[in-house]
Amino acid sequence: MASVEIRNIRKNFGPVSVIQDVSIDIQDGEFVTLVGPSGCGKSTLLRMIAGLEDISGGELRIGPRVVNGVPPKERDIAMVFQNYALYPHMTVADNMAFSLKLKRAPKAEIKARVDRAAEILGLSKLLDRYPRQLSGGQRQRVAMGRAIVRDPQVFLFDEPLSNLDAKLRVQMRTEIKALHQRLRTTTIYVTHDQIEALTMADKIVVMHDGVVEQIGAPLELYDRPANLFVAGFIGSPAMNFLKGRLQGGRFIAGDGTALPVAHAPEASDGRPVVYGIRPEHFMLDETNGLPAEVAVVEPTGSETQVFARLGGADVVGVFRERIDARPGQQIRLTPDPRLVHLFDEQTGQRL
Repeated sequence: MASVEIRNIRKNFGPVSVIQDVSIDIQDGEFVTLVGPSGCGKSTLLRMIAGLEDISGGELRIGPRVVNGVPPKERDIAMVFQNYALYPHMTVADNMAFSLKLKRAPKAEIKARVDRAAEILGLSKLLDRYPRQLSGGQRQRVAMGRAIVRDPQVFLFDEPLSNLDAKLRVQMRTEIKALHQRLRTTTIYVTHDQIEALTMADKIVVMHDGVVEQIGAPLELYDRPANLFVAGFIGSPAMNFLKGRLQGGRFIAGDGTALPVAHAPEASDGRPVVYGIRPEHFMLDETNGLPAEVAVVEPTGSETQVFARLGGADVVGVFRERIDARPGQQIRLTPDPRLVHLFDEQTGQRL
C-alpha cells in the first residue's frame, strides 16, 4: 500500500488544456473517488496516475517515488476498466493469473494468490469457466480478481459499474466497498455517478472542466458545498436554486416571494444571491407554507417527489408521506431555514 501525491498536475493536448494545476493528497489505505460530469478530466487524471497518459506538468508520487516518467508496469498499480478487458480464450483462473505468469512467478504462488482472490470474490466455483459463460457481474469480479492477485500498492477503477444494470450496480458497489475494507489498499475510483461517490468513498474529489472544485468527506460536500456547481452536482434529486436578493434578513425571489433565512451575512441588504434548498428540506405546511403549483407527482414507493413552481422557479420536493395532489393543484411548502444555502450570484461561491 502507498500514498499518492498529485502536485500541480497539468495535461495538454496540443493547445487544449484538459487538466489544470490539480493537486490532491491521497493517504495510504484511503478510498478516494474522482467524480464529475463527462469531459471534466477525471478519467484522464486516472490514466495519468496509471502511466497511460503523459504528464504535461507537475509531479506525481506513489509512495516516496516520483513516477512521472516511470512505465505503467513499474508503478505497482492495478487498474480495473469499464469493459472488463478479459481474454475470451482463457478461463477465469488463467485470466486472473496472467500477470503473474508474465512475471514468471512460481506456480504454487500463482495458485495460492488466485485461490485467495477467488475466495474473497466468490469465484471459487467458476475458475474453470470462460468469460462468455459468466454474467456481467461475474466478469467484473474476475477483472477485480486479476487486480487483487497482483497485490498492488494502488487500485485504480475507471467507471467499473457503468455497463451493469441498476440492481447489479448496487450489489457491486457494496462488494467493492467491502473489498476495500478487507484489503485496505489505496483505491482511486472514477465515476460520473455521484450516488456511487457518496456511498463508497472516504474522500470525494469533485472535478469540473479540468479543475478541482472541492475535496472533502461525502457528507461534508453534501452539507457544505463550496459553490453552485458542487451543490448542484452532489445530491439526487439536485438542490433547488432560486435567484433573488437578501432584504431584511429574508430572501426575496424574483416574483416577490419571501423565503426564510436562518443567518443572513452582515450588511447584505439588497445583495443578489442564489438561494439553495435540497428537495428533502422542504416541509408541507398548509397553515404557514408558501403556495406552490404542482406540475408532476412521482411516487417512488418509500418517497414521493413533487415537482412544482415556487417563487418564480421550478423546484422539487421529496417527502416521506403519501401526497394526494394533481397537476395544477396548489400545495404549501416551507423550506427549513436552518438548512438553506446562500451563494453569491456572480461568483457562485458559498456565502
